[in-house]
Amino acid sequence: MNAALALDLSRRRRLVMGLAVAALALSLLGLGVGSEGWSWHWSDADSAVPMELIVGQIRAPRTLGALLVGALLGQAGAIAQGLFRNPLADPYLLGTGSGASLAVVLVLAASAAGGHALALANVEWLPRIGLVVAAFFGALGGVSLTLLLARGAQEPLRLLLSGVVVGVVLGAGSDLVTTWSPDALRGKQSFMLGSTGFLGFLGWQSVALLAAGLALALPPAWRLARALDALGLGEESAASLGLALPRLRLLLVVLLALCTALAVSQAGLVGFVGLVSPHLVRRFAPAPQRFMLPASAAAGGVLMLGADILARGLIAPQELPVGVLTAVLGGGYLLWLLHKRGVR
Repeated sequence: MNAALALDLSRRRRLVMGLAVAALALSLLGLGVGSEGWSWHWSDADSAVPMELIVGQIRAPRTLGALLVGALLGQAGAIAQGLFRNPLADPYLLGTGSGASLAVVLVLAASAAGGHALALANVEWLPRIGLVVAAFFGALGGVSLTLLLARGAQEPLRLLLSGVVVGVVLGAGSDLVTTWSPDALRGKQSFMLGSTGFLGFLGWQSVALLAAGLALALPPAWRLARALDALGLGEESAASLGLALPRLRLLLVVLLALCTALAVSQAGLVGFVGLVSPHLVRRFAPAPQRFMLPASAAAGGVLMLGADILARGLIAPQELPVGVLTAVLGGGYLLWLLHKRGVR
């Protein structure tokens, strides 16, 4: 027993050290890649814009912002998978993604109808703030509809099915709006693909907001970790421990919704980060939820930042949507994992 415990602790320490080294290395790489590709010259007399300004005001906040967005999605994914006892659960399961998408499309369509069509690639800061706020409250609205349809969070299966229904209905509403207003279609496509550059344009204010959200989300997640462990034992076992399951589920859903809404409002719908991050942690260091939640947040941050760096540098000066790369990397990892388990 002591040997098994020592092995588990050793695995967790190695994982923590590996994630810390990866986060530091990728952060340094993030400072060296921009719209023109890789550049490590910190001063350039021929450049119209000082390199210090480019690094300090564009690359650094975008790098830290990508790390924080991934951390929020990673933690949300761990909560979702623990809450539903399903390794395929992801942060968008309860209608956050479809709600945010519909809200953004409505703003874009309304702007086009008023003669002020917005392009997410170059929208000014004031309309951009409106899009961020719309995405945030749209995500929360999607979860609220799910809870209303499910009549609370008492029954996980009903909650899950309600989330699927809400996602389909809000997604159809978004499609209808883009049919009515084709000008909003390009903005919707950009939002659905995800990016750290077009929606919130991750600056220092976005970094501060994301950091504050993560700092506020981690303590309650830590306190609810034991409840997630109990839920993993089954409904009857958790109830026998004296836990108020409906109240705990509601708190977990609220925490899941806030983490996802904040991440989505700043970077759009970045797929697979919240789904894959807990899988990575469980593979390298299986542990209770008190370790799983912060470790999944760290793994999500590393995965998101790595994908963002590749998105910026692979085909510079053009930029790939970061959501495409996370889907390729995350989906490829899951396919490899399924193949390996199938071989066994």
